[in-house]
Amino acid sequence: MQPYILVSTDDFDAAALTSHMTDGRTDIGAIVSFTGYCRDENKTLLALELEHYPGMAEAQLTRIAENALQRWPLQAVTIVHRSGMIKAGEQIVFVATASKHRQAAFEAAEFLMDYLKSDAPFWKKEHLAAPARTDTDPQSAWVQAKASDENLKKRWQDK
Repeated sequence: MQPYILVSTDDFDAAALTSHMTDGRTDIGAIVSFTGYCRDENKTLLALELEHYPGMAEAQLTRIAENALQRWPLQAVTIVHRSGMIKAGEQIVFVATASKHRQAAFEAAEFLMDYLKSDAPFWKKEHLAAPARTDTDPQSAWVQAKASDENLKKRWQDK
């Protein structure tokens, strides 16, 4: 079974993506999905600009999905990640896992998000309403990797 992987500048329809996973299937007992949004913290963020290398990003997302498929008995995996300019309040990422039982679907979805946050090759630039502290562009700043994201990923290495 191949995971469905898409990187696009276009917005997505989470309900349609979920429905596509179950079309013509009777072996699925649970679908767990996560939709991530561009969050405006304290009314300072106008948008996130996500950059990626086409082909490389999709290949890495596929590797992460295939890892989940090896760890859990899943019937389907969907990952959609947006790139380009994403305004505050808009969708960024959609992850869904389908399995016969809920536990596998829950764990696999959480695993996918933990690995996407740390291993997916996307670079984020915040476009701010208030000036940032950079020399090149006072209205934008690159987002640095977070140690907390890396720590969340580490918990799966022992399982």
